Amino acid sequence: MSMKTRRIIHFFLIAMILVLVTFSVQAFEPFQPLPASPPIPDDNPQTGAKIALGKMLYFDRRLSVNGSLSCNSCHDLSHGGSDFRALPVGATGSKGKRTASTLYNVAYETVFFRDGRAATLEEAIQSHLVDPTVMAMPSAARVRATLADIGAYRELFADDFADGLNYINISRALASYIRSLRTPDSAFDRSLRGDKQALSVQAQRGFRTFIETGCASCHFWVNLSGPVPGLAFQQGEGFYELFPNHPGSPEEARYHLSDDLGRYNVTHIETDRRMWRVPVLRNVALTAPYFHNGSVATLNEAIRIMAKTQLRVILDKADIEDIAAFLRSLTGTFPRITIPQLP
Repeated sequence: MSMKTRRIIHFFLIAMILVLVTFSVQAFEPFQPLPASPPIPDDNPQTGAKIALGKMLYFDRRLSVNGSLSCNSCHDLSHGGSDFRALPVGATGSKGKRTASTLYNVAYETVFFRDGRAATLEEAIQSHLVDPTVMAMPSAARVRATLADIGAYRELFADDFADGLNYINISRALASYIRSLRTPDSAFDRSLRGDKQALSVQAQRGFRTFIETGCASCHFWVNLSGPVPGLAFQQGEGFYELFPNHPGSPEEARYHLSDDLGRYNVTHIETDRRMWRVPVLRNVALTAPYFHNGSVATLNEAIRIMAKTQLRVILDKADIEDIAAFLRSLTGTFPRITIPQLP
């Protein structure tokens, strides 16, 4: 899909939302509770055994070049799914370029990474394992060989995959586990299902302000990050927005918001400069620091900056507090995480 087509769809969706808001906030259908399951690819169906295998791999430090890092090191499932650092530190001590995003509910997205460079979750995992700033494995063959040296892993892969242990199946097992990382039943979800007492009065005010200010023009649907696969976008087609949308503010310079050119670094298309996949807002109150470079420490400051740089709106303190209350209502029920016994 071309950038022009994506923008036409984007503007159409924004117009649809504004029409719905005009008639009734209560009928604001583009906001939906978290579905019972994310989209599952035909070539990687979910099974309990595969999810269990993926969980082992998720916590196994042997997937990094020197045994120092697991997936959970940067995407800590006991702390909202991120690591609280502005920039993550890879297996060899190299700092990453962007903050480590939470993996909770990520399987509802149409593309992966902030710049949308991976079309599928499996592709994103394969990229991470050999990224020199992350797991730093020298090759896919090295990843496979590391696990092949462990008899129990060979047996588990033989049981779960017809073609046994290979690099693609390693990513498929990990993806299966990550697709199970859902946080349903937030206060906002309960409100959408008809529980009128689920949201506090302040959160209700914040929801209205969130819509009226224009935040909902990008942050809507299941993850409050735009369309889910199969709606306006297919898997691999990203929902992007310009950030900062209105450059030149003191905040842009103070927080280095434009130093990273975002999707342009992937496509080298001029119109992709400073374009970013619209981030997930579920559990956002638990995933500080904020923005692609982790430069903003608090949720309230992130709200203030977004309103100013994206919408040219100066929010007062009360409005910021109200929106923050609404965003806290997006915190869902986390699964109980236990550390698996590794082979």
